[in-house]
Amino acid sequence: MDTQSLLTFVTLAEYRNFTRTADALFIAQSTVTNRISELEKEIGKQLFERNKRKVTLSMEGELFLSYARRILELADNGIQDVNSMKKYEASYRIGSTNTIYECHLFPVIQEYMASHPTHAVKITLGHSNDLLQQIQDNLLDAAYSYLPFYHSAYHCEVFATDDLVLVTRFDNASYREGITKENLIHADYLYCNFALQDVGLFIKELFPPHYQFGFEIDNSTKLIPYLLTSNGISFVPENIAAPYVERKDLRKIPLLDFEAPKINCYRITRKV
Repeated sequence: MDTQSLLTFVTLAEYRNFTRTADALFIAQSTVTNRISELEKEIGKQLFERNKRKVTLSMEGELFLSYARRILELADNGIQDVNSMKKYEASYRIGSTNTIYECHLFPVIQEYMASHPTHAVKITLGHSNDLLQQIQDNLLDAAYSYLPFYHSAYHCEVFATDDLVLVTRFDNASYREGITKENLIHADYLYCNFALQDVGLFIKELFPPHYQFGFEIDNSTKLIPYLLTSNGISFVPENIAAPYVERKDLRKIPLLDFEAPKINCYRITRKV
């Protein structure tokens, strides 16, 4: 099973079109067809359902896709690690959620690189679940996640703790004296899909089951522009809100009859 066939499979799964896949890989369409055919023969299963109108992944193809991606990533990381040995004394692969990186990790890595100029650092930003999978696949040396990972082969420790604060645009006149749980349901709430276990559950339980939010996003740092240009409100980690609060672009809304939980982020490393 060669990496070129796997790359062709992953690309075709993305484009769902043999011509576009060939163009993306700068190969002939017949090469795409042959590679997929050989891969299906090797696996013993049909990976795509084909007809004149479209190409779709089969059930077996859907299952194999995540493995193919991981194999390609492992191969790419292996090549990079081998080549980095020629230039650097050591190399470290760090995975982090975007929020943890911007709020806590960037200055730590910056200081480390300044004091270790002969060490290489590769940073991968992603969601907590993906990062935990990558460290188990040996694609990362350390993962910084909002989800803890308890396993006998890994260390898991609290890396940093944030307050969760409710904020809105500074000149929004609503809720200057604070907000109750009942009033929150009727507010223009901009929902950030925190994958933060207790924190995510806390926010969801503030609203009725199957509540339909007018706006949703899955990255709290990307939520800020929407808060700055609307009268919406939202919970965000305090370290993200702090510079905007200091400049009086955002303001905190006091919670009158309830409290927000703390946000823990974790560092996961493999035991030696």
